Amino acid sequence: MLPTENKPKRRDKLVIMAEIIGIAKNGTSKTHIMFEANLSFSQLNKYLSALCQFRLLEKFAYNGREFYKATTKGIDFMEKQCQIINLLNEGTHAHRKRVKTLFDYTDLPRSKLLVR
Repeated sequence: MLPTENKPKRRDKLVIMAEIIGIAKNGTSKTHIMFEANLSFSQLNKYLSALCQFRLLEKFAYNGREFYKATTKGIDFMEKQCQIINLLNEGTHAHRKRVKTLFDYTDLPRSKLLVR
């Protein structure tokens, strides 16, 4: 059996929320979000409901299909979450524990990041 320190940690709810917002930056379908964020259908529905309630995502219809798009407030949330993750990971080495994310935060504007 592998030591527990080598097992990846579960993603934090706030990290998952930021990942969903990042996936929906330009508008996308529920199915695309589900697969990209690696969530079950029931998990996805809970997150989408909360994100829309907090006005971090907006839901809209196009050609009879549901789509979700990040709001300005949602993008701001994602950028702040990115700063927190970078701060926590700052100075940690690859072999040490890092905040686990599926989303790549490196495509955000450099002025908003705490990267050295």
